[in-house]
Amino acid sequence: MRAVILAAGQGLRLRDVTAGGNKCLAPIGGSTLLERQLHLLRACGVDAITVVAGFRAADVRRACGAGVNIIVNRQYATTNSLYSLWMARDVTTEGFVVLNGDVLFHEQLLLDLLTSRDEDALLMAAHRGECYSDEEMKIRVRGGCVVAIAKTIDAAETDGENVGIAKFGPSGARVLLEEIGEVLAGGGQRDWLPRAFDSFARRRPLRVVETRGFPWTEVDSPEDYWRACAEVLPAILALGSTGGYARVRPPQSAAERAGRLVHHV
Repeated sequence: MRAVILAAGQGLRLRDVTAGGNKCLAPIGGSTLLERQLHLLRACGVDAITVVAGFRAADVRRACGAGVNIIVNRQYATTNSLYSLWMARDVTTEGFVVLNGDVLFHEQLLLDLLTSRDEDALLMAAHRGECYSDEEMKIRVRGGCVVAIAKTIDAAETDGENVGIAKFGPSGARVLLEEIGEVLAGGGQRDWLPRAFDSFARRRPLRVVETRGFPWTEVDSPEDYWRACAEVLPAILALGSTGGYARVRPPQSAAERAGRLVHHV
């Protein structure tokens, strides 16, 4: 299994936190988001890693160190995550897992996704009463499969939120690339990658793997960042490290979840 981390964006809302750097290099608890993702991928046995950089690409390259393939999206200011994955298409043909570079998460989420028996799947945080805004990438599910994914889905019809991590087998990767190519041919360079997920799900099953109460958050704004530092990272550490192999019991009761875990809202 190969991994692609999408880390080309500028993260303009995080400029005060990152001192103008790439948001994947935002420090959380002594390590950057990118360092944490690289560590967790390797802990789960994924060593073939490609990072699609763009904004401050040299800084990202230095942070990755040896052994990580770097692809530079020089059009980062006028494109989005869908285009960034298209740039990495040559490394995806045998199947891959793709991660948004701004996600902080417990490694059990990655392990659950990688060990899912379904070739094509994405991580979803099931709806537990959150008040969704226009910012969340919402998901509608039927029979355990995605039937729609978009920020514009009505909150009343939303079954959960996209975490920003998905995997595709070899045949699924081919279908996804076809869908990305069609979006780009129609002028969709600025579209988010889930636009292609939505089209993919209309052609073949895209299963959901639920987060099961394990903590995670997208870090997209200063408020997200401080919540990640003060609440989400402590919740991850409280559960302990699985080392990428041994499974951890998720919190069971509503009271336990409320006391120990914080979800992205």
